[in-house]
Amino acid sequence: MTITMLYSKIHRATVTDANLNYVGSITIDRDILDEAKMRVGQKVDIVNVNNGERFSTYIIAGERGKKEFCLNGAAARKVHVGDKIIIIAYTELTPKEAEEFKPKIVILDDDNNIAQSYEGLE
Repeated sequence: MTITMLYSKIHRATVTDANLNYVGSITIDRDILDEAKMRVGQKVDIVNVNNGERFSTYIIAGERGKKEFCLNGAAARKVHVGDKIIIIAYTELTPKEAEEFKPKIVILDDDNNIAQSYEGLE
């Protein structure tokens, strides 16, 4: 048996672009991806703090240092540039693994700089 648990989260990223004419996904600055321990191609949930939308997509890497968060394809209709979003990744763990696992949390400021980064929810 496994349990779906929070793996990592990028909290309050500011949307920098929305590109309707793309196949799909979210583009995230590679430096921030690395800090959050997220991977290219990984499935994530996106929560739009401004309008309550919640949807799933996958990650593509953006250029390091650009602080880019671009929703591509149909997902571009669910955000506006300037919206605050939360990007959530999950993992499957056994109950024993879940007792010890600490998710990675990355909190951004209004300019998509890393304000805080830590492991665990407590």
